Amino acid sequence: MKKLLVLLLALLLTAGMAGCVGNGESTSGEQVKLGIIQIVEHPALDAARQGFLDELAENGYVDGEKLIVDYQNAQGDQGNLQTIARKFVQDKCDLVLAVATPSAMTMANETSEIPILITAVTDPVSAKLVKSLDKPGTNVTGTTDMNPVREQLKLIKDIDSSVKKVGIIYNSSEINSKVQVDIAEEAASELGLELVKVTVTASSEVMQAAQSLVDRVDAFYLPTDNMVISSMAAVLKAAEEHKIPVYTGESNSVEKGAVATIGIDYYQLGRTTGKMALEVINGSDPAEMPIQGQEGTDIVVNLKAAEAMGVTVPDEIINKAVKVIK
Repeated sequence: MKKLLVLLLALLLTAGMAGCVGNGESTSGEQVKLGIIQIVEHPALDAARQGFLDELAENGYVDGEKLIVDYQNAQGDQGNLQTIARKFVQDKCDLVLAVATPSAMTMANETSEIPILITAVTDPVSAKLVKSLDKPGTNVTGTTDMNPVREQLKLIKDIDSSVKKVGIIYNSSEINSKVQVDIAEEAASELGLELVKVTVTASSEVMQAAQSLVDRVDAFYLPTDNMVISSMAAVLKAAEEHKIPVYTGESNSVEKGAVATIGIDYYQLGRTTGKMALEVINGSDPAEMPIQGQEGTDIVVNLKAAEAMGVTVPDEIINKAVKVIK
């Protein structure tokens, strides 16, 4: 079935039914042809994309007017990513937004000419997208979603000091996930926590991974892993059944049912990326534009989820939270 879907997408793109010019329409010299390549849909990535588009729209680049947008979702498939990236190059997009590390790496492998704005990419240097954060030196710039992993693990202890073992589920082929897990391992030893790691290679494995941990851990911690977060419902189901709290690397997942995080706002991250895109449109060179991140982080708490998973969030944490879901 997956091979069939990949083939269908390739045929559609080759036939010109998708592309920066959109349905075969001609574009004027004033219009910007924007391709958006996204590995998979989940709330954080969708929020970043929307923030990017809202920033452009508020500055005069409205889709269908001064902007022509071709948004393509790869449905978590690397083959689809490659097909989309190649078509954007063939269509001679003026600009590409690459949402998440796999999208950015695939797009950057296809072109060194088209400016690529990245967002929701944890470590652009490790992903070999840029030479340095301060001076990218390539056709790539944008924003990083490197999250405060140590602070997030400490939050678990602050909410429940009895937690000793924390389960992490991640896709080891995602560079952004591996980076976060490495940071988590170092931080865990400082915090007196033991990490129990399980890797997955497909979304269908997430439920089994969660079930394999329920008798071995006191809490789950989910980094900003695209594969796992897109299948987070499976982890939440296992967590609620066994009264094991789930903590995440970003706030959108807390709104969807995790207990808490100290995280970044992906919508605002997308808006920051949009501001950078406007600079590129006006002639700035991505190679000279530093990678940016969100300044400051916010505590978000879901009390309904906490109750379902058998944990009580202390008042001092609730009082510090910028958002409390009841």
